[in-house]
Amino acid sequence: MRVKSRWFKGDREKSPQEIAGAAAFILWKIAQNALKNMRRADFDIEAGPQYFDYLREFLIFLVQIADRIAFESMDGDSRVAFTTELALRVAENFAENRSALLGQSLGACKSEFITRYNERSNIYSECGFGADGPDFAFIRYLGHCILEFCEERDRSWVVDQIMAIEAPDAVSTVQRAMKGLLDTESAGHRLGSGIGPD
Repeated sequence: MRVKSRWFKGDREKSPQEIAGAAAFILWKIAQNALKNMRRADFDIEAGPQYFDYLREFLIFLVQIADRIAFESMDGDSRVAFTTELALRVAENFAENRSALLGQSLGACKSEFITRYNERSNIYSECGFGADGPDFAFIRYLGHCILEFCEERDRSWVVDQIMAIEAPDAVSTVQRAMKGLLDTESAGHRLGSGIGPD
């Protein structure tokens, strides 16, 4: 998956909140792409609540990845500002889409996302993240979160699909996107949200 994540040449340095706003849009596209891949691989993901359960777990995972990358590039206060804004933007986007498509309260959808995000963050914080990205436990936890609501016929292979294909592809895309968003010296490209196959 290809992403465009460069700022205008000569633009001023961006605040953590501005970077988070751009990252939130990109993470949404990455999560949607992962779900499309899962459905193409014949996983039974119905349009409705189950679709949003999958989407929520991918988004939470991707915010964790972006936060760990930010840890390497930002000071403590900037990282907190970035991750807080990112989580809130992702929660708002998720809630708006779920509310519009399923007819649920916008506030309830956002609150549910944030509650689940906080619960998952406690576990993800115990997982490792190094120069090569998330460790085995980090990715395995995503697989087991998704296992909670997948169909019975998919339960025997969903964790393998997540660990071997979907999570590594998504992580690689987030890493490239974050590199572009955090690179204040690279010039010549406009910030974009174009996403497509490599």
